Amino acid sequence: MSEQSPYEKLGVSEEASFDEIQDVRNRLLQQHSGDSKRLEVIETAYDAILMDRLRMRQEGKIKVPERIRFPERLVQAPPKETPAPREKSPVWLQNFLDKPTPADMILPGAWYLGLSAISVFYPGGGDQVLQMALVVGVGISIYFINRKEGKFGRAVLFILVGLITGLIAGGIVANLVLPQIQQFVSLTPNQFSTVVTFVLLWLISSFLK
Repeated sequence: MSEQSPYEKLGVSEEASFDEIQDVRNRLLQQHSGDSKRLEVIETAYDAILMDRLRMRQEGKIKVPERIRFPERLVQAPPKETPAPREKSPVWLQNFLDKPTPADMILPGAWYLGLSAISVFYPGGGDQVLQMALVVGVGISIYFINRKEGKFGRAVLFILVGLITGLIAGGIVANLVLPQIQQFVSLTPNQFSTVVTFVLLWLISSFLK
């Protein structure tokens, strides 16, 4: 008795299509899942049929399906992860906020630091010294904001709001904090609120436009 051909071992005809051969092979693998010897015979026969089909394709006798010729095309590339969109601040906020360079922060900061030192340490400094320092601070703030966008009116508005807010907030905080630290520092409420105002003006002139 002659040895069975791979087609006979798999139970398909030599004219069977690739899909038919693959379906039979999958069905037999499932049917004989517990028989390792039978599974080996099925896989060997299937591999032999594939080699035979490739040989026939090289001889121009059949057209081999692309899934055999180019199996890598069947592997779907994993979807590319799209980076989560970065949250952007509202447009109206972008129109007011600035991204200052270190120089844009250091230069006005040096001015306000000097004015704060004068307000706190100037010998015999009283309310007149504080008022003069605030006037100079307001002028500096308007200059630094106005030079960014050239909008003088908006610069004045920002600084006036910052000046009023700083004086009010500084006075409130001074009344709450100074009694607790009076033994460590000798500041008057007006001096304290002036320094707070300079800090606020520095923030406005550095980070607003």
